[in-house]
Amino acid sequence: MSRLRVIWQGINASYWFLPAIFSILALTLAMVTTWLDRSGWAEFLKDLEWLQPAMPEGASNMLTVIAGAMIGVASTVFSITIAAVAYASGNYGPRLLTNFMEDRGNQFSLATFIGTFVYAITVLRTVRAEDESANGLGLIVAADTGFVPQLSLLVAFALMGLSVAVLVYFLNHIPASIRVNSVLRGIGARLLADIAERFPDQNTGKRAGSAPEGSPIAAQGTGYIQAIAFARLERIAQREQGKLKLAVRTGDFVHPGVTIAFWADMDLVEDCPDDEVRDCFTLGSMRTPNQDMQFLIDELVEIALRALSPGTNDPFTAVTAVHWLGAATAELGYRDLTRSYAKDGEEPHLVLLEDDFDHYLARGFGAVRGGVATSRIATQVTFDALVDAASLVDDEGRRASIRQEGDLLALQAREHLVGPELHAVEARYQRFLERIER
Repeated sequence: MSRLRVIWQGINASYWFLPAIFSILALTLAMVTTWLDRSGWAEFLKDLEWLQPAMPEGASNMLTVIAGAMIGVASTVFSITIAAVAYASGNYGPRLLTNFMEDRGNQFSLATFIGTFVYAITVLRTVRAEDESANGLGLIVAADTGFVPQLSLLVAFALMGLSVAVLVYFLNHIPASIRVNSVLRGIGARLLADIAERFPDQNTGKRAGSAPEGSPIAAQGTGYIQAIAFARLERIAQREQGKLKLAVRTGDFVHPGVTIAFWADMDLVEDCPDDEVRDCFTLGSMRTPNQDMQFLIDELVEIALRALSPGTNDPFTAVTAVHWLGAATAELGYRDLTRSYAKDGEEPHLVLLEDDFDHYLARGFGAVRGGVATSRIATQVTFDALVDAASLVDDEGRRASIRQEGDLLALQAREHLVGPELHAVEARYQRFLERIER
């Protein structure tokens, strides 16, 4: 199931899937409307006084213009999209490429234009002048009357109107989607949703389980772990009446010889289904947000560090990234960070490589600390973000970790800032200490 999910994510991040679906739908729609025109179901259009019936030459010209315009617009839209993706990945980080590839607005716009082109070109081939017709063998023979699919033309005109509306939407969507605030909001909102889904319960003080290291299971492939079938691993371990302890997490890089799990509490380890366990790990050439919550944290950190680099010097972008990191830290601070895939009341047979609150804090604020400490503005905002995150945490150990992160930030800021900027940071640090102790 996890492998199928990864495959679907790859399809979802492609620019061919929606255009292919829309092309098939457009082809089907053209065949249906043409059949309705041939069968007489569209005769009611003749009774509409406000609708002027089209003549063969006019219908051909109209469909030709629509088809030509749509394929031209589709090419332009694709070029603009690639330029926007190149700009965003170059300025915000190459790991954000997947986010833009998955953008439904870009995919839908391209698919609409291609679908309209397919519809227009399919209907165009059925238009016949009064001096020609087509027999069942596809030969052109003389005839008294031609064929103009009035209903199909009306649908083509409606699709043209829809395409114009989509073009206006696209021209607004592209600049809006590459704004840094929109990019950070997309990453941050997805991160908060993943935290809520993965850790739905409030913190109870429970710590991650452990199992003694036993017989190792080594990887046989090379790549990043994109997905793990946790439920299937639980069933395998329960069937073997032992414990399976994971040595890696989603997003880790493995190669042949790297231990990915251990069998523990087993009487016989010779017949363990190691290959079946390996099949539960899906490997790929890059990390993805699927099951990898820390990948989203790393994206926020990367944007913040790029913004604070000497070549960019954009502290306010870093401030926005810090705000989203603070919101994620607050969510993690009051949630139970342990997971179990065993049924209620049963002892878990799968022991995950769980990460505690300190790990997530270091992955976010700890990773961005070196860049933040070079900017007075970013440092002051980070102190406030740490206090706000601690306000939702009632676990003393976690509050102490947040306090320690603030101490480390102050220590590093003293290495980079001098004069009035350092005095301002010291004042905010003292305020941080007072608020964190409340």
